[in-house]
Amino acid sequence: MGNYDALVVVSFGGPERPEDVMPFLENVVRGRGVPRERLLEVEAHYQRFGGVSPINGQCRDLIEALRPELDLPIYWGNRNWDPFLADTVRRMAADGVRRAAAFVTSAYAGYSSCRQYRDDIDRARDAVEGAPEIVKLRHFFDHPGFLAANADHAREALDRLPAEDRRDARLVFTAHSIPLSMAATAGPSGGAYEAQLRQASSRVAAALGRDSFDLVWQSRSGPPQVPWLAPDVCDHLDHLNKEGVEAAVLVPIGFVSDHMEVVYDLDVEAAERAAELGMRVTRAATAGVHPRFVSMVRELVEEPEPTACPATCCPAPARRPG
Repeated sequence: MGNYDALVVVSFGGPERPEDVMPFLENVVRGRGVPRERLLEVEAHYQRFGGVSPINGQCRDLIEALRPELDLPIYWGNRNWDPFLADTVRRMAADGVRRAAAFVTSAYAGYSSCRQYRDDIDRARDAVEGAPEIVKLRHFFDHPGFLAANADHAREALDRLPAEDRRDARLVFTAHSIPLSMAATAGPSGGAYEAQLRQASSRVAAALGRDSFDLVWQSRSGPPQVPWLAPDVCDHLDHLNKEGVEAAVLVPIGFVSDHMEVVYDLDVEAAERAAELGMRVTRAATAGVHPRFVSMVRELVEEPEPTACPATCCPAPARRPG
């Protein structure tokens, strides 16, 4: 077991007031040259939900659920919005924390899902005199607690379909798309992000007694000439409809809590596409505060300290000039 005297939950962050949305988005895309019109388009997605992302509330819920599980103080810091990670590390140092475990709310390998969080932690520590050592816990895409939470939620979604649809309903797992160039260098052996998602999806499908499933992608952004992982979930619904599929369950296995990408891309866009097609589609909940997922975090803290990733792991994608 790692010798930790605190746990810090590290997450993406999200706005909690309408006036926070644009500053938050500017933080997310800083240095990437994203056109203003694209930011305004995404801002409208948030404003549709009152300018509030569900992710911060779900982080608070997770922390409260963890308190009975862990005999450690629990902190919380975000990449892109308050509470910012550097402020949290500063508070940890003031509280006398010397060595903390970091639970990152992303289950998979990859630049955005792992390396960027490691870099965030390093920058936050560099900004704080006397900062504690912070050890990022391992990827947990294959942990039984994560898989059990997703299987239970997928089963509940399946049960919300009419009884006559359940046997033949297509099981469709979704995750955030990334550029193919990034997917090809996602881990030490390459391609880890997609491979890990397929492994997790396969194991959840097996828990439901299914020997087949689909893995599709959502939340693509960036120039159209840059190839990303495909197919998109809405395009896939079109394909299923042409195949004669009448019902499906969407399982956002790429996420551990409801991001805006989940509630907008699936609950709005995919739901509207399914309605246009006359398909019956339900969406499974994310892992959230499922008891097995909460216990998983404690189990990760109790594991031996993970081996540090090599410095070359999950490199940043090449940025086009201009």
